[in-house]
Amino acid sequence: MKPVKLGLLGVGTVGASTALVLKNNAAEIARRAGRQIQIIQAARRSPASGMPDGCGDISLTGDPFEVVDNPEIDVVIELIGGYQPARELVLRAIELGKHVVTANKALIALHGNEIFAAAQEKGVNVVFEAAVAGGIPIIKSIREGLAGNHIEWLAGIINGTGNFILTEMRDKGRDFDDVLREAQALGYAEADPTFDVEGIDAAHKLCILSSIAFGIPLQFDAVYTEGIAGISTEDVVYAGELGYRIKHLGVARRTGQGIEMRVHPTLIPEKRLIANVDGVMNAVLVQADKLGPSLYYGAGAGADPTASAVVADIIDVARTITTDAQNRVPHLAFQPDQIVDIPILPITEVHTAYYLRMRVDDRPGVMAEITRIMGDQHISIEAILQKEPETGVTRATIIMLTQKIREQQMVEAIDAIARLDVVHGDVHRIRVETLDGD
Repeated sequence: MKPVKLGLLGVGTVGASTALVLKNNAAEIARRAGRQIQIIQAARRSPASGMPDGCGDISLTGDPFEVVDNPEIDVVIELIGGYQPARELVLRAIELGKHVVTANKALIALHGNEIFAAAQEKGVNVVFEAAVAGGIPIIKSIREGLAGNHIEWLAGIINGTGNFILTEMRDKGRDFDDVLREAQALGYAEADPTFDVEGIDAAHKLCILSSIAFGIPLQFDAVYTEGIAGISTEDVVYAGELGYRIKHLGVARRTGQGIEMRVHPTLIPEKRLIANVDGVMNAVLVQADKLGPSLYYGAGAGADPTASAVVADIIDVARTITTDAQNRVPHLAFQPDQIVDIPILPITEVHTAYYLRMRVDDRPGVMAEITRIMGDQHISIEAILQKEPETGVTRATIIMLTQKIREQQMVEAIDAIARLDVVHGDVHRIRVETLDGD
């Protein structure tokens, strides 16, 4: 059987590692795929930088369109990242009848509907396991391994940078800005860390996971996104005293009213396995009706873990390259004519529990005023932790945990509490998820 010939777009850390895996593990990969798989041409911004040692036989160019247009190439590997020219290159490859493997979560989250429609029309595959959670095979697990299940919800730590920052804040008592600087020095965070710390990267990934889990169109703009820059060491300590850990969580849940898609800091009971995922590691917890909960854990980024997922996708394409397009695994798990536009719930309609922290005057009657407002909004209080002021200080810190309530009711209660003369500064709010199958 003739070899599958690949064109590689992008020879950065992941691209270089992908080339080396394909070269060094060529015999094993051929045994699994049933045929040889070879990169014959690659594109990188600075061709003079060359290819990794051992890959010098690969033709190198500075023009990615030259690779896409090469008539010998069967599969295009897009590892450039970003929106453009990645979108144009991928659509060009599809138009030419070439299969595509990509690790580009931003591209899939924003342009996936267009790309998959074009691929369906041309009868080619677009695969993207490496776009979510690095080397963890979470897309394949949901799309194939759980295909007989009704997915109820999923929750994931899907950005290693944010998880590293929150872990350091908890374990070493460091503040956010200090840890962020270290994350940048270590290469975990970019010089502009906005995508990581503001939750945009995680929102791209959650958008993809939600589509695969629930059979809905990709809708990145509908993901509620909140970052971790407002989390203080105080919050981390108080959460621990209450038996919780703070994680930057992506949550997607199917409800009777629609689909929740949200990324935000979240208190999780410390006994949950996912609460103990630390450092730059990723994990996704999936609740399915027949299997129940299952946890997928591993390296969510890095050259070798991501290359592992890219090469697995390449092997999948090689196995199915002669298969009728109608008999392949659908891009978004469900057959294209079965994708359903279920409403996405606004964050105000989400039901969850809450952690509240506020500074108040240390005098009688304050708690009664606050609990009256909570009662007016039908909010039940699960626990209260009051930090007594130091000698000579006239203000105390109150921490509350509530039971589940609709977000709009909590917003109205917080607004009313913040207007009290006895409350000083913002009322800090973090959502709470028990992740116990509810």
